[in-house]
Amino acid sequence: MSIQFLDLKSINLRFENEFSIALQRVLDSGWLVLGSEVVDFESKFATYCEVDQCIGVSNGLEALSLTLRALGVGKGDEVIVPSNTYIATWLAVTHIGATPVPVEPVEETYNLDPSLIESAITPRTKAIIAVHLYGQCADMDAIMNIAKSHDIKVIEDCAQAHGALYKGRKAGSLGHAAGFSFYPGKNLGALGDGGAVTTNDAELAEKIRVLRNYGSEKKYHNSVIGYNSRLDELQAAFLKVKLAVLDKDNDIRSRVAMCYAESLGGNEVVQIPVVQEWANSVWHLYVVRSKFRDKLQAYLQTKGIGTMVHYPIPPHLQAAYKHLGWKAGDFPIAERMHREVLSLPMGPHMDDEAIDVVCRNIHSYIN
Repeated sequence: MSIQFLDLKSINLRFENEFSIALQRVLDSGWLVLGSEVVDFESKFATYCEVDQCIGVSNGLEALSLTLRALGVGKGDEVIVPSNTYIATWLAVTHIGATPVPVEPVEETYNLDPSLIESAITPRTKAIIAVHLYGQCADMDAIMNIAKSHDIKVIEDCAQAHGALYKGRKAGSLGHAAGFSFYPGKNLGALGDGGAVTTNDAELAEKIRVLRNYGSEKKYHNSVIGYNSRLDELQAAFLKVKLAVLDKDNDIRSRVAMCYAESLGGNEVVQIPVVQEWANSVWHLYVVRSKFRDKLQAYLQTKGIGTMVHYPIPPHLQAAYKHLGWKAGDFPIAERMHREVLSLPMGPHMDDEAIDVVCRNIHSYIN
């Protein structure tokens, strides 16, 4: 039995009829950019995230960088970021001319450690980006309290946390603003690229709306130097279809995670993830850790089981950030995680048989 890490074909074919109707609706309208589909999706997603404002943009990276720029962050400023994250979090900071300042994660959750933030704050610190990695929220109350005491802004990176809860509150409503990605592999994935910003700050939302559209509030009238970063009508129409079943799909992911935990808990080869009592993870990824990661991954591949590594190289050791002068050993927790993490197959495509095959083969692995 072959098990794909993520079967996007079967996931999206569930919506074939609804997608066809959405496509026809967009074609019939004759309007392809910043029309009623985007407005309707923005309204629905804002309601889902329990916020007042949603601004559709072209991708998750742009969601973060436009938010930073709208907040006034720029050249000479610093932004605190996790040392353990996908590089897009750092790129958003670099793209607006600021400097990313890494802070190590909590071992159990992989997320930003609030106890280490204060020592990284300088007079140039203007923002913190808190990533809800793998689908579990960072400890936002602690992060927000630190930010408030230093008068700095907090942006949630919700690229992997559509529908996640923190103390009963939705990801995307916990900071001053939040950036979402709708890359196809996300819990709420488009059929191409897409992203959004959520916030309760109407003034900030309006700034981002202007920035995403060439710096223009009115056609051919450009008040600021903006960008072309717009969620298109077709992707918005497709996202509305999938938003309607997002909670149901997240429930399936939670069930898969529960089955993995029940079977793999106590296994000597892998360490299963930990969820804090105040968090409800949406399990964008099910990430185990193993000192035998590479050999285990190769073994599972021989059994037809697809896995992935999220992520093999931490941002501070990427060639793109060589100019910052970080070296191996500077962020040992993140580096150790990147050597050990292995993502098991996860998604609405996973049934009991597939889960059992994955677990049985992990149990049969001998180093």
